[in-house]
Amino acid sequence: MNAITQINADVQKQITDAFNFRHACKLFDAERKISDGEFETILEAGRLSPTSFGHEPFRILVIQTPEKRELFRPFSWGANGMMSGTDGQLGTASHFGIILASTAETMKAGSDYLQNFYREVKYLPEDVIGMFNGAYGNFQSTDHNITTDREILDWSGKQAYIVLANMMTAGALMGIDSCPMEGFDMEKTTQVLEQEFGIDTNAWRPAVMFGFGYRAGEPAFDKTRRSVEDTVTWF
Repeated sequence: MNAITQINADVQKQITDAFNFRHACKLFDAERKISDGEFETILEAGRLSPTSFGHEPFRILVIQTPEKRELFRPFSWGANGMMSGTDGQLGTASHFGIILASTAETMKAGSDYLQNFYREVKYLPEDVIGMFNGAYGNFQSTDHNITTDREILDWSGKQAYIVLANMMTAGALMGIDSCPMEGFDMEKTTQVLEQEFGIDTNAWRPAVMFGFGYRAGEPAFDKTRRSVEDTVTWF
C-alpha cells in the first residue's frame, strides 16, 4: 500500500468513525465548552456549504446569552428537556443557535436582493447575471414549480439543512457532539426572533435549531440504520 492509498484509507476511517460517533445529543455537559477556534471551524463548514444556485439562502444565529436562550424554553419542547426532565440542550449546550431560511422576499427570481447578491457577493458580469435570472426563473416556475411563498421558504429550508449537516459532521470529526432540533413552535419562535432579536421576519424565518457541546453521558441506545442493501440501489 503506497502512502497516498494509506492516507485515503485513514481519511475514510476518520469519516466513518465520526458518523458512528455522532448522535442526537439530548443533554450536554454544561461545564465543558467548545474552544473558540473549534467553533469557528464548525461555523466555517456551514458558511462554505453548497446551496442551490449558490444563493446562500440562510443565516446562522448563535445564541450564547442564557437569558436570550430562555426566551425559547416555553415552546421549544425539542430543546427544553421536557421529555427527559433535564435542562435540555437550551440549558446545557456549549453553543446553541438557529439557522434562518430566506423567504420569497429575497429568493424570488429577479428580486432586488438577488441582483445585488450577484454583483456584490458573486462578482458576476451583467451578461452572466442575465443568464442567472433566466435559469433561476425557469427553475422556479417550470422545473420545480416553486412559486408560492411557502414553497420558496421550504426550498430555502432544504439549503439550511445542508448547512447544518456539514456543521455537525465537522463537529463530529473533532469529537464534538451536536443535535439538530425541529421541536419548537414555529409561529412563537418567529415572534421572539422579531421582537427580541430584531430579525426581519419578512425576509428570514427559522428553519432549525442546533446545539453543540460535549455529551453528558453515553447514548441510551446503539445507533441503528437500515442496511446498505435497503438504502442504496445500483443500476
